[in-house]
Amino acid sequence: MVNPIATATSPRGRDILIDALKPHVDLNVIHTRGRGHAIELADKARCDGVELVVCLSGDGMVNEVVNGLLSASSPAETAAARAQLPMLAVVPGGSTNVFARALGIPRDLVKATGSLLAALRAQRHRTINLGKLGDRWFTFCAGAGLDAEVVRQVEAKRQGGHISTATLYARVAASAYSRRLRDDPPVLTLTESSGATHHLAMAVVQNTAPWTYLGRRAIHGCTSASLDRGLDVLGIRELGPAAMLQVTAQLLVRGAATGTNIFTRHDNDSFTITADRPVAVHIDGDFLAEHDRLLLESVPNALTVLAPEQWPKNLRGRIFR
Repeated sequence: MVNPIATATSPRGRDILIDALKPHVDLNVIHTRGRGHAIELADKARCDGVELVVCLSGDGMVNEVVNGLLSASSPAETAAARAQLPMLAVVPGGSTNVFARALGIPRDLVKATGSLLAALRAQRHRTINLGKLGDRWFTFCAGAGLDAEVVRQVEAKRQGGHISTATLYARVAASAYSRRLRDDPPVLTLTESSGATHHLAMAVVQNTAPWTYLGRRAIHGCTSASLDRGLDVLGIRELGPAAMLQVTAQLLVRGAATGTNIFTRHDNDSFTITADRPVAVHIDGDFLAEHDRLLLESVPNALTVLAPEQWPKNLRGRIFR
């Protein structure tokens, strides 16, 4: 499944991948036509009994494919039932490729193709946990507040012809932050399963680390987040200039932030976030909608992925052959 307009996807790269896969699998190549199309295609692949779906795309289409593959699944469904779903393989084709990099897949297309072929030959795969926000699944993160507002504005810029780059994100983030300071920031209330509540100005929910990348620099947020544990939360309590300058500096230099303005939780099964008014929400770097109430859940053993030989060190999951 190919997203022909993904930032780093080219006809030449597509052909390299296709030519490499042809001798090893019964291959059907499909190009997506727009937002939401990959959900339909992945759902059809599931219904048709396809064994493996390979994505050449960025994080947005990978998220759609996951939601299509799991469209008939629920958190209450058994892991054995989900194990009957098609496996997923990802070849990086976007600008950031957070999920692919979290799996340990090389950024270079030729090397990523070689890693995929090696996993196919060895029948090497792993099961990973996923996050769920309402009825939508996510692979690496979801966000509410300023983070999601930046995502929304970057998408608008891209629709206007801008290329997704670290510079674009930085410029949009500065602009969105300035506007947020002029307005009355929303208040988010995060409620843990224990009933404990916490008031935040923005929240990032991670299913793995890092949270994102700025160019080649990993922004971890919650450094212990992992695809084989529950959800981690990074919250910022206040968005004042001094506090945000400190948080930004810590994230850029160390990849993580600490201090009284930072709220974190590790390995959560579920929690809710409510807002005093609808706020921007994103999943896996794609703007979703504005919401004032969110239910977030961790779903163990939700998806099977073809695994590179070198599994990232922060992941403990077993390898299967």
